[in-house]
Amino acid sequence: MTVIESRAEARAPRSNSWARLFIDHLRKKGRALAKKIIPGGLVQEVSRYRSLRKPERSLYLKLKVKNSLTLNSRRVPSGARSFVFVCFGNIMRSPMSEALFREAIARRANAGVKSCSAGLNATPGKGAHPWAIAAAQDFGISLEGHQATLLTRAMVDEADAILAMDVQNQVEFLSRYPDAAGRLFLLGAYSGTTSRAIEIRDPFFGNLDETRRCYRLLQTCTQNLADSLDLKSTLSAATSNGGR
Repeated sequence: MTVIESRAEARAPRSNSWARLFIDHLRKKGRALAKKIIPGGLVQEVSRYRSLRKPERSLYLKLKVKNSLTLNSRRVPSGARSFVFVCFGNIMRSPMSEALFREAIARRANAGVKSCSAGLNATPGKGAHPWAIAAAQDFGISLEGHQATLLTRAMVDEADAILAMDVQNQVEFLSRYPDAAGRLFLLGAYSGTTSRAIEIRDPFFGNLDETRRCYRLLQTCTQNLADSLDLKSTLSAATSNGGR
């Protein structure tokens, strides 16, 4: 081997190392530029889409289109009396929805109305997120003792209405309980701000302020949901029973 050849071999690994560093640098720059150009909501949308199983992705796109065309804003029957609020992990949105809904019902008539919350991917026993606990205090609600519950077939069968927070919740629910499609609704249909159902985004990917904004929206939706129910007969029946 000549001196020139040995020097070339000695330089090769170093050149390859520099090339890798340069490529890594370009990738980082590209990701940083993409974050500036591509809206954060679109990035999250792609992430949600990829997190779904392949058979669920087409349903996700179908529901997204229906939602944009105001075809996904069905309302709960006014005679419903058993409710389950569902989200991803049952540590932020659904437990607060349950608490707010119970307050709204208690101001009207709570006789015969049942509600609970659960997560489609909950870790049973897990506590509420710290942001959830802090934000709930602004509404006079404590989530300190909350423990996450995983949605079960029994809960689905006993419910008159299952209230989901977003399209991802809908897709995951329908893939597991297709027979209960007629009892599944988006809680955002009660936002009162548009003719279509609003997806109530998971504040888990935001911060405390986003959690507070989410909870204000949940308060509006749960109050409107309670207002939509026909509780007069329930109230009169309860009054009648109490007078005997």
